[in-house]
Amino acid sequence: MTKKVVLIFPGQGSQYVGMGKNLEGHSSYDLLQKANDVLGFDLSKIMLEGPEEDLTMTQNTQPAILTHSLGLFAKAKEILDEKGIEISAVMGHSVGEYPALVAAGALSFEDAVKAVNNRGKFMQEAVPAGMGKMYAVLRVPADIVEKACLESSTEDNKVMPANFNEPGQIVISGHAEACDKAVEWIKENYTEPHKLVPLKVSAPFHSSLMLPARENMATFFGGINFNETKLPYIANIDAKKYDAGTSGEIVKENLIKQIDGAVLWTQSFEQLDDDTICLEVGPGRVLMGLARKINRNIKVISLDKEGAFDDLKEALS
Repeated sequence: MTKKVVLIFPGQGSQYVGMGKNLEGHSSYDLLQKANDVLGFDLSKIMLEGPEEDLTMTQNTQPAILTHSLGLFAKAKEILDEKGIEISAVMGHSVGEYPALVAAGALSFEDAVKAVNNRGKFMQEAVPAGMGKMYAVLRVPADIVEKACLESSTEDNKVMPANFNEPGQIVISGHAEACDKAVEWIKENYTEPHKLVPLKVSAPFHSSLMLPARENMATFFGGINFNETKLPYIANIDAKKYDAGTSGEIVKENLIKQIDGAVLWTQSFEQLDDDTICLEVGPGRVLMGLARKINRNIKVISLDKEGAFDDLKEALS
């Protein structure tokens, strides 16, 4: 039986100082220099040496994650090709959708690096500091979270679900006042054990406050070349599987909508069959943790750990 291999690419929050060191000695290490050349600053130094506060600046974090992810992808692809295994689909969490789409052939590495660097800047500039907030809502059903957001929003003050990470973890995002109201509403109306955690973020991502970033990104994409996909991909914005041969125009539209729309990660992961092998292609093991909460039957191999590529060869034999 041919194994189904799906590549999953992590998003912001998975970065760490030292990311990319595990590419040394492989041709994919050249991507770090390539990213420096495209961006015109030393991203690789920030990735490898920090300091952490520079790495966590959104416009640095996003290209750092993309570059590291695509380095790991190049290493994994060699093994998959050697074993004659085709990739069934790709998907990425928020900014992880960009390296997923490079892997799918829709974007070049150079265009993707430029795009996520600008995406980071646009998202950062979209909202004045302190205007927005994000909370992780743990162990509260989706319908209750959605109701809390509706009840707490007004025309000028909005909060909405931003990330459906796993059934027990939904992130809400929006105006600070509306977010606080939604949290109070949940405390008053949901009596089962739950947790509400304010997130340390620089802006309220994936909310309607990101509309200026969406508009800027749409303009920026005017100068970027989008190709037809060569692999199926599952999009954040609607958790729908788009077949190989999807037009670049559709890919572009999905990425534009994703900036101020919710990341439907749970719903996307639920599209996968139990016998799928997922490769987490990027820094850290965040997605492996989420996968266990969504479907324990799916095997996930995180490529960013010691011996990961040996595990991969073993899993595929």
